[in-house]
Amino acid sequence: MSPPRWPRPLTVLARWLLGTVLVTWRYLWETTPLYRAGECEGDEQDRPPRIPPDAVDDTVQLAEDGFGPLFHRTFRVHIAGAAGVDGARLVEQLCCHFEHFVPSEVVGIRVGELRAHGLNVADELLVEMPGPWNGPVRVVRRDSELLHLVTLRGHMEAGQVQFRARRDGDLLVFEIELWARAATRLVHVLYSHLRVAKEIQLNMWVRFCLSAVKASGGRLVDGVHIRTRRLQPSRMTPRKG
Repeated sequence: MSPPRWPRPLTVLARWLLGTVLVTWRYLWETTPLYRAGECEGDEQDRPPRIPPDAVDDTVQLAEDGFGPLFHRTFRVHIAGAAGVDGARLVEQLCCHFEHFVPSEVVGIRVGELRAHGLNVADELLVEMPGPWNGPVRVVRRDSELLHLVTLRGHMEAGQVQFRARRDGDLLVFEIELWARAATRLVHVLYSHLRVAKEIQLNMWVRFCLSAVKASGGRLVDGVHIRTRRLQPSRMTPRKG
């Protein structure tokens, strides 16, 4: 007799409860140095990059569609000893095995049928998170050393994220850069006021950076560097059309 199948919501909830306990435990005992520059006010240079017009449709959730301030965040690690792995190779691993870079205790990745080279422009994937926070995203750009995603309707955030990798002398540099606002007023409260979602996001991206270090085969140098800049809603331009 085959084992009973749990309803999908119960499975997601069970994974979230157990995963959150494990992730929180790891976060509390995390020994990786985190260098968090103090949050400061941003300017026009913190606005998200323009997306090709043909990549924007009614399902795309731009930063202009969100609530509250825009948060421009950067997570950066320097990797030593990544022999034979350059920026292009690391981005290729990310595109082919995106699910290996996220904290699987809480987050799941669902993608359609991928080509041999992995994620490419117009491909979509679903980042499964607890409760109503699933995060659909779409690839809007892929270069040899860059993967660029935009959020879609239903994501808890409205904005964009870029993953970049490059050589800097003997070191390999991996960087995540985000431009995001809360997609709803509820998320705005959790993120900007209670700061719950913001800390969960920080933990996830730190883990993502450490996964990149592991995938490179090298070792982390000088911890994870985190920068946050905040652009007020009054400086955001509404979507046209």
